[in-house]
Amino acid sequence: MCVLRRARRATHPAVREQAATQPRAWDRRLVSTVPALDAVELTVGYGSDPVVEGITLSLRPGESLALVGTNGSGKSTLLKTMLGLIPSLAGSLQVLGGTPGSRPKRIAYLGQAHTARFVVPIRSVEVVRMGRFAALGLFGRTSARDRQLVAEAMTHMEVTHLADQPLRSLSGGQQQRIYLAQVIAHDADLLVLDEPTGGLDISGRERYREMVEAALARGAAVVTATHDIGEAATCDQVLLLNRRIVAQGPPQQVLNTARLLETFGITLQGIQHDDHHDFVIGEMPHGHEHGHEHDHDHRH
Repeated sequence: MCVLRRARRATHPAVREQAATQPRAWDRRLVSTVPALDAVELTVGYGSDPVVEGITLSLRPGESLALVGTNGSGKSTLLKTMLGLIPSLAGSLQVLGGTPGSRPKRIAYLGQAHTARFVVPIRSVEVVRMGRFAALGLFGRTSARDRQLVAEAMTHMEVTHLADQPLRSLSGGQQQRIYLAQVIAHDADLLVLDEPTGGLDISGRERYREMVEAALARGAAVVTATHDIGEAATCDQVLLLNRRIVAQGPPQQVLNTARLLETFGITLQGIQHDDHHDFVIGEMPHGHEHGHEHDHDHRH
């Protein structure tokens, strides 16, 4: 049995400590009142083949949304539609007040299967610096703030010692830390993350949670596609998908036994306490286990 806690949102001690000292460049406060996402009767899919229909949601600055479902449920399809990588099939979608794909400087995206993109060896620090490319343009020169963002991002994800190592030489978990550092360096208004905790060990997941908490605290919005029920339980909204909308709303309402059994084949019981909500996962039937490669020796 596993207990997953949905606590009241509180700033992590590391975030509070940093805020009490010298401000970080990536703590820039956002003041926009425009919804990060605004979808009305949206249908997403490929060609003439709809994957998920009738999506209506609004995500405000400083809020988080989890897209939860198995492989093929429509999570990544919806993310790609938000980014403008594929067109919507019906309905309307506004992203940061514009059409999908029209705000690249303000959106940080973490996809899957990263290393296949690099044919030649590239240093890890260069991958993190790519987080500044959208703001700089093709021929832009890095500023002191750009360099500060990169340094702070690598420090936060505890990968400074890996800066000069080729990305391809790192473990899967270490690579994931590098890509999360790239997301931090982007300094975006909207974070779009596809399975962001895959391959991370406990320490890496903690650094990831601190990253998300800091982003939300400064007014950024976060959208996460995940299999991780515990991660989804920390979000403000959950969209449970199975090539259709199974349920939508706060995690306490969405992550219940019947809906998770329908989507994942697992059972879940909610226990309300004075200051938090626990989710207790029962035994998972054979065939539903998910394994991950874990990072190791990320410090020297």
